[in-house]
Amino acid sequence: MTDVLGTGADLASVVGEQPDPVLFATVSGAHLYGFPSRDSDVDLRGVHVLPAADLVGLDEPQETRSRMWMREGTEMDLVTHDLRKFVRLMLRRNGYVLEQLLSPLVVHSGDGHRELISLAPGVLTRHHAHHYRGFAATQWRLFEKSGELKPLLYTFRVLLTGIHLMRSGEVQADLPTLAGQISSSPAYLTDLIAAKAEREHGAADVPHPRVEADVERLHVLLDEAQESSALPDAPSAYEALQDFVVRVRLDGVPER
Repeated sequence: MTDVLGTGADLASVVGEQPDPVLFATVSGAHLYGFPSRDSDVDLRGVHVLPAADLVGLDEPQETRSRMWMREGTEMDLVTHDLRKFVRLMLRRNGYVLEQLLSPLVVHSGDGHRELISLAPGVLTRHHAHHYRGFAATQWRLFEKSGELKPLLYTFRVLLTGIHLMRSGEVQADLPTLAGQISSSPAYLTDLIAAKAEREHGAADVPHPRVEADVERLHVLLDEAQESSALPDAPSAYEALQDFVVRVRLDGVPER
């Protein structure tokens, strides 16, 4: 695992503190996207597995758990979903949860995580472009309001992730990698990423008309990539995921 906070054991110990078994935990956020700053928080994302009794009793199940705290001077942000909720999100063209599942920054894994990863291609569709298009629009509005570098990088990251996904069928969330693979990426992205490494919150030092034109151009490329994508219109892995959720719920989380 890429060293994000001291040692992998520092992060793995967080998993052991959770009240229910954890299927997987990965690092998301700026570290996954390839533009962390010196004071970026650490975003941990994953899946917990509730006991079957919690889902059939009278009380509402705690399908999502979140916690924020400071650890060795770094802000930690942990969010986990129960397996059923997470898989339902996977089936709803949600690129965000797929990025968490497929993150190479692995804190905790096992056979269950690997099996879920193997099923991920069966949920990819051309309609995932809508997720990235909408996410980019939201981040662009934040950039126009604040002028800050962070939402601008998010805007470029999600547009390039969407374009790459539509063209290749691969979920790639790392902005430097995307910029190197997609020839139409703005040349100044490298400088913006370097600037973000120095400060978490700061103005984007690039003319607004220029970035606006580039963002509009990438939206067009995403539209074109979706139109010509070989990805299917609907997921094919529903039954396999249904079987997986039932097995893990009844048999427990595989430990290996």
